[in-house]
Amino acid sequence: MVDLIQQGGVIFVIILILSVVGVAIVIERLIFFRRNRGDEDTIMRRLETTLTKGNFDEALAVCEAMPSPITNLMKVGIEHRQYSREVIKMAISDAANMEIPRMERFLSTLGTIAHVTPLLGLLGTVTGNIQAFGVLGETGIGTGDPAVLARGISEALLTTAAGIIVSIPAIAFYNYLVGRVNHSIIRLENRVNELVLYLKKE
Repeated sequence: MVDLIQQGGVIFVIILILSVVGVAIVIERLIFFRRNRGDEDTIMRRLETTLTKGNFDEALAVCEAMPSPITNLMKVGIEHRQYSREVIKMAISDAANMEIPRMERFLSTLGTIAHVTPLLGLLGTVTGNIQAFGVLGETGIGTGDPAVLARGISEALLTTAAGIIVSIPAIAFYNYLVGRVNHSIIRLENRVNELVLYLKKE
């Protein structure tokens, strides 16, 4: 790894740092969605039981004890249960809009990494070629230092490869996570409709 860093130069190090940041974002978001999905099923079963019995205080206590996007929406709906269905649904929809930025957290950063790393690789290619041709320009083709020439070419190739290697999975995970966000939003909308029905059964 040390040899690669020395060969790739500063731009390679930047790409490497961005790759670490990208991996951290992907892991954090996957854990976030997996935890929320698992908690959501358990929470919904508990809330359905309490709401069916009319135990609104207990339902609020469940929401406060287990904070998540779905419980935040449920809490708003329960607090507005004395209003009409339209008012409840509007209040919950407003709360849902507040949850979307939490679900999209760090995704813009991941998207930026996906688009920037190939450009950094291209920049490394350019700077590496400049270095290589600079050696040739100063010393001539036959008398140039092969080590310096090879270092410039190595930087050009390594940064290009590194940029592409980081960009491809970053784009794939970005698209996947955006799909998860959209799916979660649709699921929250369905939960909103279920909650309104439970609150206004009478």
